[in-house]
This record gives sequence, structure tokens and C-alpha cells, in this order.
Amino acid sequence: MSKCGEAGKQKHRAAERSIHLSIGQGGGGPVATGVTGRQVQRRVVPMKSIICWVAALVLCFASAVRGEGEYKFVTEIPIGGEGGWDILTIDSAARRLYLSHATKVVVVDLEKNSVAGEIADTPGVHGFAVAPELQRGFSTNGKEAKVSVVDLKTLSTISKVETGENPDALVYEPRRGEVYVFNHTGKSATVIDAKTAKVVSTIPLGGSPEFAAADGKAGRVYCNLEDKSEVVVIDTGKHEVVARWPLAPGEEPTGIACDATHHRVFVACHNKLLAMLDTETGKVVGTVPIGAGVDGCAFDDATQLAFASCGEGTTTIAKEETPQKLAVVQTLKTEPRARTMALDPQTHRIYLPTAQFQPLPSPSPGASPGRPTIVPNTLKLLVYGPGESAKP
Repeated sequence: MSKCGEAGKQKHRAAERSIHLSIGQGGGGPVATGVTGRQVQRRVVPMKSIICWVAALVLCFASAVRGEGEYKFVTEIPIGGEGGWDILTIDSAARRLYLSHATKVVVVDLEKNSVAGEIADTPGVHGFAVAPELQRGFSTNGKEAKVSVVDLKTLSTISKVETGENPDALVYEPRRGEVYVFNHTGKSATVIDAKTAKVVSTIPLGGSPEFAAADGKAGRVYCNLEDKSEVVVIDTGKHEVVARWPLAPGEEPTGIACDATHHRVFVACHNKLLAMLDTETGKVVGTVPIGAGVDGCAFDDATQLAFASCGEGTTTIAKEETPQKLAVVQTLKTEPRARTMALDPQTHRIYLPTAQFQPLPSPSPGASPGRPTIVPNTLKLLVYGPGESAKP
């Protein structure tokens, strides 16, 4: 063979061994580097498979960033003590949780998952609200018809403000720096200037209020009237009710949460429904079924998830898929009587208090059953998070 012929064969073999990166014809994808020309047709990865694989990775990453995923039990935080509980509130920036507990408010450190202190002298306390920029807190003391104004640095009481009869839920409206206190028996709202701790208005509501939610963008506060099965809309500039929205098919509303961005409120109703309302029209635009004995409600802006905590021992988690569509994505098993809740927007975790109860004695003939008694030192906070495993 001539030198020229031998050189040609060597050149051809070198070409076969060369590294390729090409897009296959007819739907082929990138060819892995380091393969010879004869291997190209056998090693081509279909483009459709690559697109699906990349899309899956992107979705997984996005879900992790948004805190999505099925909610699971994470841990429990012992609270202890005696007596019942009611509303809990989270100050996410300060990493604190405030739990109403009989005659005091228990302060929980969310970083350490332990009790950090107590706010005393709050007889019959129902709820607690925080004005972070003032480092003040406000508790509704149902048994004395007053609100305690609290220094959040020292947890000491600065003063007390008189309200209507049986103050229950309350909400802080930061745009005007006012605290709205909802007097359940008094059927009114007491508006307090958070800075001066003075009453600026008393608003008749025409029904027994439950929970409320503030919408600073719209200049409104939305409040459920339990006995009227409606939401009242309060204009925060005028300090008066400007609209009443029927909740049918929902009845006996309790918890409420707001999605100000999409002009929606979520209302948890005792007839086992979570209703979604359009705050521009006042109409119910969607409902989903929930459990029995609901009390709490929350909404996570980042994940677009709405929560309804039910005393039967479940929490319904629903997704606001569109402003017109609400769909249940999970029925989370909790524990009996875990009916109130709070959401931490930083971690997307939810916190639900519950305790053990003594068995009820048999009632006398013709008498109504009594209320169960809480076993002392069994009060605790259940903690659930998206896609998390239980912590030891």
C-alpha cells in the first residue's frame, strides 16, 4: 500500500475517534461527548426526554423555594399549665408566637421551639395582636372587657383600655396604626390608636363578631358575623360599616384570611365549608368542603394556600389555583380539638394548640352534657411543615 493510502486510513480513523456534540435529526438531542462517529446514532438522547427532565428539575426547585409540598408533622412544643386556650398570633420578624392561655399570654421562641416568657394579668384572654414598629402588643381580656397594652421588650403591661362586652378577636391595621377589637357579646368593634392607647371610635356591627382580617391596600377590615352568616366590611378611614356580604351557602363563619393581591378573602364556616369571596363584588366565587368544628383560618401569600383548622382533628389545605378556583390539595390529620392555628410566612409552618382532656361524666337525666376538663400540663403546640420530616 502506498504511503498516501495509509495516511488516508489513519486520518479517517482519527476522525471517527474525534469528540462530537451535535443535535440528532428527526427529534434527536445532544450527543454525549467522547463518542466516535460510529456510536453517534446509538447514543443520541431524545430531545423530548431532555426537556421533560429539565422541566421536572425546575418545578422541583420552584416548589422548594415556595415552600410547597405535602404538609407533615415536624415537632410539638410543650406549653403546660392549666386552663384553656384560644387564638394564637405569630410575629414572624421577631420569631415569636403568642398563645392566649386562660389568664395569660404565653410567648414562644420559634427558633428554639420553647417557651420564652409570659404576659400576666390578662383574665379570660382571647387574642393577641402585635404592632411591631411600636414594640407593643395588645391582648383582649374577655372577663374584664379590657385590652392590655404590653411592652414587647419587657412583656410588662403598660396600661389597660376599656372596650365593649367580651372582647374576643382583634387585628392590627398598620397603615393607620390602629387596633380593631371585636366585642363578641357587645356586637361592636372598638378602635384603638396603637401609639396613644386611646379609643378613637366604637363601631356598631349588628351581629356577633368572630375573626377579622385587615386589607391595608383597600383601606378595609373584614369581619365575620357568626350569628348573621355574613362578612361586614369596615372602611378604616370612616370607621364605619360600608358593606355586608352574605356567605350562603356558608353558615356560622369563624376564621377569616385575606389575599389582598388577588382581592379575595377566605372564610371558614361551621357547616363544613371554606368559602372564597371576591372583595370587589362581595360575591362567593368558590367553596370547598372542610372538617367539623372549624375555628382558625390562614392564607399563605407565597404558596397561595388557604388553611382551615378543625376541632375534629384535621386541617384542610386548599390551593387558590386561580382567582375563580379553589381546590383541596390535602386533608392534614392533626389531633382532636386542634381548632385554632397560626401560619409563619417565613417557614410556611403552621402551629396548632391542643391538649388532653378528662373523660366526660355521664350527664343527669334531662341535663345537657358538660364541657370536658383539660388535663393539667398537657397543653402543647403541634407543628407541621411542607415536605418536612419529623424532628427528634
